Amino acid sequence: MDKLVIEPINHFSGSVNLPGSKSLSNRALLLAALAEGETHLENLLLSEDTERMLNALSQFGITITFINELSGLKSDQPTTQCIVTGNGKLFTPPNEGHFSLGNAGTAIRPLTSILSLCPGTFTIDGDQYMRERPIAHLAEALVKLGARISYLGKEGCPPIRVEGGKITGGRVSVRGDISSQYLTSLLMSLPLAPQDSEISIIGDQVSKPYLDITLDIMEKFGVHATHSDYQQFKIAGGQQYQSPGKYLIEGDASSASYFYAAGAIGGGPVEVTGLGSESVQGDIAFLDVISAMGAEVKKTKHAVTVSGGKLKGVDMDLNHIPDAAMTIAAMALFAEGPTRIRNIYNWRVKETDRLHAMSTELRKLGATVETGEDFIFIDPPAKIEPATIDTYGDHRIAMCFSLAAFGESNITINEPTVVAKTFPDYFELFSKLANP
Repeated sequence: MDKLVIEPINHFSGSVNLPGSKSLSNRALLLAALAEGETHLENLLLSEDTERMLNALSQFGITITFINELSGLKSDQPTTQCIVTGNGKLFTPPNEGHFSLGNAGTAIRPLTSILSLCPGTFTIDGDQYMRERPIAHLAEALVKLGARISYLGKEGCPPIRVEGGKITGGRVSVRGDISSQYLTSLLMSLPLAPQDSEISIIGDQVSKPYLDITLDIMEKFGVHATHSDYQQFKIAGGQQYQSPGKYLIEGDASSASYFYAAGAIGGGPVEVTGLGSESVQGDIAFLDVISAMGAEVKKTKHAVTVSGGKLKGVDMDLNHIPDAAMTIAAMALFAEGPTRIRNIYNWRVKETDRLHAMSTELRKLGATVETGEDFIFIDPPAKIEPATIDTYGDHRIAMCFSLAAFGESNITINEPTVVAKTFPDYFELFSKLANP
């Protein structure tokens, strides 16, 4: 088993430029592939999740040319710019109808809906972790709209077989309290159906900022959908995505949270460039939370700088930023007084059961932790204990617990390479700013 030992960090400061947002990168790749015209994508995230999307699009025969290929230059550094030649319509069924999408939720959910519109029979699968992640609510909605979907393993989870080409539009309901990715998947695909569609949300819709990302990028690619307070969505059928020409992908706000947190705990200042006050990503609201905890935050249009302060625990509903809320749980180790994070049931259906994983690993460090169905309560220890952190195949667990090194003990991260899912060089960049 690979291990990474992080020695105690006394101070943390410097500047870091963020890789592109995972959520925006996979959305942009898919819409550019469906659009009419060529799209120049800038600051594309290069990671396992985007590689899964790129591989799937290549199965459809989509041409994606990276900029260094265009210029004829050779470089050891991978480029983050590419030209996507759009199909201008739904994809033609590929010769190879089996799609292996790893643990990439931002690939498997949207592609399931798109394939449900395409004539043909397809098999969609993931890795061992994805095979435990539910897809039933999305599948049920697609079946109601006319697709035929069957489970090839565990009921309600991938792998699945999809018989597509029968959806014409219509009315459907979907639960909103599990994941926003189900609704994002429907929103991105149904404009390509020939008839109008209407989606009603059952219960409260979680992670609304991720839906704002979806609606915003759809607009930029020339397709429209409307909603009434996130409870009812109306999508005109017969629309066609159009290339915006160039599309710049913001730095990943979820990934930024670890550097913001490190600046708050380790003194700073830490400047994070690549996104700023006008970010479209909901996780930028993480900055409001750490400000409430005592960190000093300065925002400009294209950068954010965080400096340390005397941190105190908070009691907050963080349903709107579930990924970044994990970073708050790690910061709680260094706050005065306990922290309670509420309304985070969807932690349980992410890459792993994150409520179980976070509570287990926080206890190893000496924290007193209580969890319920949708909350975590953390009382920080007087001293961080040395610990070996299990990562559960989850990139965010690995990155969160790098912050534990601000204590006085060595922290060992098992399987640190899981960060390749979204941030392959995370630990390298993190180490450059530590103890400068």
